[in-house]
Amino acid sequence: MFESYQNPYVVAAAPVDVRATFIRRTYGHLAAAVGAFILIEFALFQIPDIDSKVMGLLAQSPYSMLFVLGGFMLASYLANKWALTSTSKGMQYAGLGLFVIAEAVVFLPLLLVAASPRFLNAPDLIGQAGMITAAMFAGLTFIAFSTRKDFSFLGGIIKVGFLVAVVTIVLSFFMGFSLGLFFSGAMVLLAAASILWSTSNIIHHYGTEQYVAASLGLFASVAMLFFYILRILMILRGSD
Repeated sequence: MFESYQNPYVVAAAPVDVRATFIRRTYGHLAAAVGAFILIEFALFQIPDIDSKVMGLLAQSPYSMLFVLGGFMLASYLANKWALTSTSKGMQYAGLGLFVIAEAVVFLPLLLVAASPRFLNAPDLIGQAGMITAAMFAGLTFIAFSTRKDFSFLGGIIKVGFLVAVVTIVLSFFMGFSLGLFFSGAMVLLAAASILWSTSNIIHHYGTEQYVAASLGLFASVAMLFFYILRILMILRGSD
């Protein structure tokens, strides 16, 4: 099916060695993004009394996390726009870097609640969530590469799913309901679909010089998967 591509700059139409280089670069940048994310979080955790400082800031307004979410969405938009530019490698890397920093900021409160003795005091859950995320990512990647199926049909479903998720999150702030286990489970499924879709794009649809944008798309999906797996583990631990 995809052998019909005529554009030589599309990965699917490129020679085998070019495709292999593109895939190696994409997953190398993904690994670097994950490593940078971990280092940023580790550095933030070294700040004295970081948990009370962050929670104190968030406690100043019931809508603080809503503002954080809005800032993250703006940063995500800019990061994707920069990463997809074909004119400047520097802008592409700036987009990836901006997105990694934005993810680190959004993740920090959740990680603090999981690890801090003042809250759940369960740092082991972070490692468990990481291992589950890695296993699921490996499995989904194997499915995409072994079947070579085009999962582009998931794109519309994912967009609708993200829209519903954002609306639900916003409504939860104004209406005061909790986003519980069911919501987190649905988001895990959405993240898994996003990984399949992103991996399919790597195989079939990205240009040969878009490995930075490809790694950003994968990192976004993996980060969301990790976030909601950790949230599920925290909910289950809290209900023990």
